[in-house]
Amino acid sequence: MFRILVAGLLLTGAVQTEARETTLLNVSYDVTREFYKDYNQAFAAFWKGKTGETVIIHQSHGGSSKQARAVLDGLEADVVTMNQANDIDLLAERGSLIPQEWAKRFPQNSAPYTSTTVFLVRKNNPRNILDWSDLVKPGITVIVPNPKLSGNGRYSYLAAWGYVIKRGGNERDAKDFVGRLFRNVPILDGGGRAATTTFVQRGIGDVLLTFENEAFLAQKEFGEDKFDVVYPSISILAENPVSLVDKVIDKRGTRKVATAYLKHLYSEEAQELAAKHYFRPRDNKVLAHHQAAFKKINLFTIDEVFGGWKAAQAAHFNDGALFDQIYLVK
Repeated sequence: MFRILVAGLLLTGAVQTEARETTLLNVSYDVTREFYKDYNQAFAAFWKGKTGETVIIHQSHGGSSKQARAVLDGLEADVVTMNQANDIDLLAERGSLIPQEWAKRFPQNSAPYTSTTVFLVRKNNPRNILDWSDLVKPGITVIVPNPKLSGNGRYSYLAAWGYVIKRGGNERDAKDFVGRLFRNVPILDGGGRAATTTFVQRGIGDVLLTFENEAFLAQKEFGEDKFDVVYPSISILAENPVSLVDKVIDKRGTRKVATAYLKHLYSEEAQELAAKHYFRPRDNKVLAHHQAAFKKINLFTIDEVFGGWKAAQAAHFNDGALFDQIYLVK
């Protein structure tokens, strides 16, 4: 009888231990690997200290739009951390995985950090690439990920288009300019990290268009003696939104910890980590502390130039839209 009682207690203890360990899947875009590696460790320690529970966070990375489609097709993400609202809207509109008003659940339209599109060039900038106009010169080779698959590529495309509009050009001028730019693009990689590999490790191209954080991470990893970061005169504000995936967290019973995971991104600890990985923090105090790392630049928003992500998607990136028209005549 005693042995049965002890065995029962041990079994109960094992079940309780197992119940106090939770897993989350964060489906994210291509160039957040290093940031979320650090953030996941920090959040796990925070959650353990607060609740006594162990949380293990798994990551999935790829082109932002490819990742959104994977979730739509059944990849069971508890949370998504994307680089554009358009890819999260997809989960609401086509899959009913999240509510239509998902962006109102966390501060700053659920975007805890931002970035922008910059240029990464070879050391000492041998081709003298200083602004968008230099990218359309004959003989310049530009590396950029595919705007149909990658939010990184989409921001680069829209930044080039907006550069023309903000300087007083019209839509025809912008289409011509972006067309000439993409005629200088020899290969379209599927995501931002793949494009970085093409430029940095394979040695292809004179300039890489990518997010600010990716440019500085590449420079840091492969050597400041090999690459320079160039800021154009005008660029685009990249707001990087996050969302719970309600259908999954309610099925898995992870809403409490998943909500805390995203909410903690706004904490001072997480904002410092964002700055460490060259994302622009939303916390003004943290941003001021790192002001030397983030050059002031004239930024425009998607809403300002394109009327929002839905309008930009329909006009530029849907099948048969402007990007297809531009690239098919390359």
